[in-house]
Amino acid sequence: MSHVHVSNIGRIWKVFGILSAVTIVEVILGIAKPDFLYMTDFLGMNLLNWIFYALTIYKAYYIVWAFMHIEGEASSLRSSVVYPVIFLILYLLFILLTEGHYIFEVFKNSSIKWNF
Repeated sequence: MSHVHVSNIGRIWKVFGILSAVTIVEVILGIAKPDFLYMTDFLGMNLLNWIFYALTIYKAYYIVWAFMHIEGEASSLRSSVVYPVIFLILYLLFILLTEGHYIFEVFKNSSIKWNF
């Protein structure tokens, strides 16, 4: 039995293209800051920030999918790797937003002044 080597050059360029496109969209949105996204609040934060979070999570997922070769694994292994990471990212995001909002309200509505 002989092993046939398959070139992955096309796959590498596809991954590069997708990650580059998402990064370019993030940079363009960060520079332009469209008012309809920046001034629109959704769940206590502007819509532009939610878009950045979604694109960042997509890029992280796609990096794991492509570079850690999760796409070729059994679905149970994929699920056991991806679902806990997604849960932990969303949980961390929830904690950061909740605590950040609390600290902002404490400094805004009290006699304690911003000293940093």
